[in-house]
Amino acid sequence: MKLGLGLYRQSLTQDNFRFARQAGATHVVVHLVDYFGGRNPSLSRGDDRRGWCVTQTQGKLWSVEELTSIRKEIESHGLVWEAVENFDPAHWHDVLLDGPKKRAQLEDLKTLIRNIGKAGIPIMGYNFSIAGVWGWTKQHVGRGQAASLVFDSKAVDLSTPMPKGMVWNMTYEPDAPAGDVPPVGSQELWERLEHFLQVIIPVAEECGVRLAAHPDDPPVEHLRGSARLVNQPEKYDRLLSLVTSPANALEYCLGSVQEMSGGDLYESLDKHAQAGDIAYVHARNVKGKVPSYQEVFIDEGDINMGKALGILHDNNFEGVIIPDHTPEMSCQAPWHAGMAFAMGYLKASIENVAGKA
Repeated sequence: MKLGLGLYRQSLTQDNFRFARQAGATHVVVHLVDYFGGRNPSLSRGDDRRGWCVTQTQGKLWSVEELTSIRKEIESHGLVWEAVENFDPAHWHDVLLDGPKKRAQLEDLKTLIRNIGKAGIPIMGYNFSIAGVWGWTKQHVGRGQAASLVFDSKAVDLSTPMPKGMVWNMTYEPDAPAGDVPPVGSQELWERLEHFLQVIIPVAEECGVRLAAHPDDPPVEHLRGSARLVNQPEKYDRLLSLVTSPANALEYCLGSVQEMSGGDLYESLDKHAQAGDIAYVHARNVKGKVPSYQEVFIDEGDINMGKALGILHDNNFEGVIIPDHTPEMSCQAPWHAGMAFAMGYLKASIENVAGKA
């Protein structure tokens, strides 16, 4: 197992690359979407129905030259670029929504996968979801009053519709006409996913890129008028069965699976690690399950992190593990402090299960 750090486009700086190495990371997972363009990010209950924005990167495909330049900068700091995480909604909104630009956007996604392969990046993480991540609030309820993310279905109207011009909790068309995104049922959404995989997986195979699917978070049945796909552990099996290929893989999120109302995290993790289905892992801890839970520090919560890492080790998992979220700590650099704590814990735990401690 290898320790990594997730970085956003705005965080691709020399200081953060140095921070990653100082905290023990050997790899990075990069979000290239300009989530924060034009406004501050807010993991809120959705009072602002327009959600996050996509501005600077909107409509622009990531070129081989751009990707290669970023990779070389990452490598100059002794790090390896393991995965891109999440497509830009501007690149595939009509793939998700089954809209008029779907065919053209699928061709663009083929180009993106080819570019990622040519740039030497082995994994493309994605979340096939219309509503995306929505409904959380940030509250000072963590250990020592740390700022932590909380989901409580009683505190938010999960049926709040998304306005047109929005998908994955992000606005890709600020001037879209009035109205809401039509409701989407479960079977229809699974059919859209299957078509996406049937078109993209063969290209990924040719390019040596694995597509890694993230489960739903929050893992509810419906959100903002849309069904959810992987909101129970066994639905990972359905996703993998749609197209049988090593390129059809999982971005296994321990926290998201633990939040699910049914199933057993350790059983699911063991099965998929043994089968080689897991491309990389998100490690965070949580307390509670749907309909109410909160994220906590990695050394507490409902997940026995040592047990989970032991399962990965016993199944010879050699991929990257990153802390995707963590409570923020009370200091001048709350995100960095929280991540440093999580990474130090993970590094020691990985060495412990490997018998190196």
